[in-house]
Amino acid sequence: MSRVVDLYQKTHAIPIVGDRIFSFALSQVAPYFWSIRPRFKVIEPNHAEVVIPKRRGVKNHIGTVHAIALCNGLEAAMGVLAEASIPSDKRWIPKGMEVSYTAKASTDITCIAETDPAQWTGDDPDVPVRVRGVRKDGTVVIEGVIRLWVTPKE
Repeated sequence: MSRVVDLYQKTHAIPIVGDRIFSFALSQVAPYFWSIRPRFKVIEPNHAEVVIPKRRGVKNHIGTVHAIALCNGLEAAMGVLAEASIPSDKRWIPKGMEVSYTAKASTDITCIAETDPAQWTGDDPDVPVRVRGVRKDGTVVIEGVIRLWVTPKE
């Protein structure tokens, strides 16, 4: 089990504040994520969910969640998914992101990242992670792919 999943399971078990403790701890390792105040809701192999609360610090000029904040949330979801999914003898780094903005992000947004188990065990170093952001009413506001470069550890 990865350290990220282990820490998430331990903190998630703490009533009321566990998710916030994990989110704060992860943001200390990757400080840029703190700008969106992520709330990690699901971290498991091949699936992760992160909520971006709609608040003043992530709003754009029309009062919706800013496009780059959405991308940041997608990258946070992808990162914990990668840590939960990758075999222990491999490492990963993002190499690109392709997204489409499909609707206004007018509420808190749940960022979801997904892969298939076979993607992590093959010889192809290119691992596409499917990502999307969803409003509270179920409307997809952003969707795309984050491509990872997965190689053996040296």
